[in-house]
Amino acid sequence: MGLNFIKRITQIRNIFTSAIAQNNIHRGLQVAQFLADNLYNNPKYASNKRLNKHEYQVFSQNGEDGIIAEIFNRIGLTNKYFIEFGVTEGLECNSLNLLYKQWQGLWIDGDPEYIKKINTRFSDFIGDKRLTVRNNFITAENIESIFDGAGVPAEPDMLSIDIDYNDYYIWQAITKYRPRVVVIEYNSNFRPDTHFVVKYNAQRTYDGTSFFGASLLALEQLGREKGYVLVGCVFTGSNAFFVREDLIADHFEAPYTANNHYEPNRDFLYYINGHRRNHIPD
Repeated sequence: MGLNFIKRITQIRNIFTSAIAQNNIHRGLQVAQFLADNLYNNPKYASNKRLNKHEYQVFSQNGEDGIIAEIFNRIGLTNKYFIEFGVTEGLECNSLNLLYKQWQGLWIDGDPEYIKKINTRFSDFIGDKRLTVRNNFITAENIESIFDGAGVPAEPDMLSIDIDYNDYYIWQAITKYRPRVVVIEYNSNFRPDTHFVVKYNAQRTYDGTSFFGASLLALEQLGREKGYVLVGCVFTGSNAFFVREDLIADHFEAPYTANNHYEPNRDFLYYINGHRRNHIPD
């Protein structure tokens, strides 16, 4: 009876595994069809100046890797230096793909357990001094001192902000440093006609609700105050892309407004394509 029981459990497990695989294939086909109908074959995105048709995912959560590459194809590179905070374990972020392209930069996260994993997984990049890692809980009051201590250049090529709550205020507080490109999460629950920003609380973190961050309109207006223009948003409605206004020329789709570039929340499209992310074996 013991052997038959084990065989039956094995059969059930195999059936379950097969069902999951089939469901993933089905979901992948659904996502591909949705993207074909609503992005790649949509006249809204046909202009060569729009960024969305260039989306692809290597280590980014959505199509940010492709948009970042295309922005720098248009404006060129200088020091190939990035800053990103809110990287968690570093396996799914906007700058890991840049490390493989011989960039260097700074990662900051407030969770010491994530930092331990980063120090282990990315010891090669840290060892050759292309990646600097800091364990800091980021506030508007300390962000520039963290940059100072890490030796960040005055005009890094890219800054990526995703801490799920005080993002607006952190960007606002960065005045000594002038990144050429800024990637920042926006709250796509608010439509492009709405100015929304959470009240600043240095110790507040994301609570899993839709009350976080800032609307795209609020970030558009902050960007203009800081000398940046909104050039696009990732199709899933999570990250917005700003380029310093002295670099815009005629490279991007105008008008540079929330109304023109807003993308609604499409979290239902998100899935990790292919193998589970890792840098070294567990």
